[in-house]
Amino acid sequence: MKKIKQKKGVFPFAIEVEREEDGRWIVEIPDVPGAMAYGTTRAEALRRAYAVALRTLADTVEQGSMPSAVSSLLGHGMARS
Repeated sequence: MKKIKQKKGVFPFAIEVEREEDGRWIVEIPDVPGAMAYGTTRAEALRRAYAVALRTLADTVEQGSMPSAVSSLLGHGMARS
């Protein structure tokens, strides 16, 4: 497995991409705990990981917090509550 770190792109978080020996791709978003997903293609793994990250952040906001990751998405300087 080769781990590839990618700088922030369209999505405002750094990602880590690996290709498993069986050919599957795995993407992790270290700034969002638990945001990790597999896909048969790199693009599919990215989409799935982004979806997990957004769901995780939405749940956190619904529970009353404003994590810095959400502030990054909004482009504001809001701090954690």
